[in-house]
Amino acid sequence: MPDARTGAARPARSHLWAWALMALVLVGALAIGRGDPGPPSDAQRAHDIATEIRCPTCRGLSAADSDAPSSQAIRDEILRRVQAGQTDGEIRAYLVSRYTVDILLNPERHGVAVLVWALPIVAGIAALGALILAFRRWRASPGVAVSAGDQALVDEALRR
Repeated sequence: MPDARTGAARPARSHLWAWALMALVLVGALAIGRGDPGPPSDAQRAHDIATEIRCPTCRGLSAADSDAPSSQAIRDEILRRVQAGQTDGEIRAYLVSRYTVDILLNPERHGVAVLVWALPIVAGIAALGALILAFRRWRASPGVAVSAGDQALVDEALRR
């Protein structure tokens, strides 16, 4: 049915109801899908911990991603400790005591290890400060006197 003012066709009311119903279904599906998944299973916890542990032999992968026998042994040990009721921190501490801190993919964020996280930020701030000072000095420096010949060349270039 055309609109009396514009002459353009208006969408049928049934189409508007269909769009509203689809929007309602989408909002409901998103609300249901966002629900609390509950506590992770032992296997999921073990996998999550293994993603934070470096493979001792390949060094470029986590223990969760590596197929090396040493990574499989670490995954089995993690699962065994999860099933024994140890916390994630206790399991990480055990692995660090056995393999040293190098076994962690992400260094710890306390003590001396905090320097790994803080130094790049401090260096970036210092570099930014140095740039600001350099630009201020550059802008504040007195202008160089321009000779009449140089000024004539610039004026001629600008006229072209």
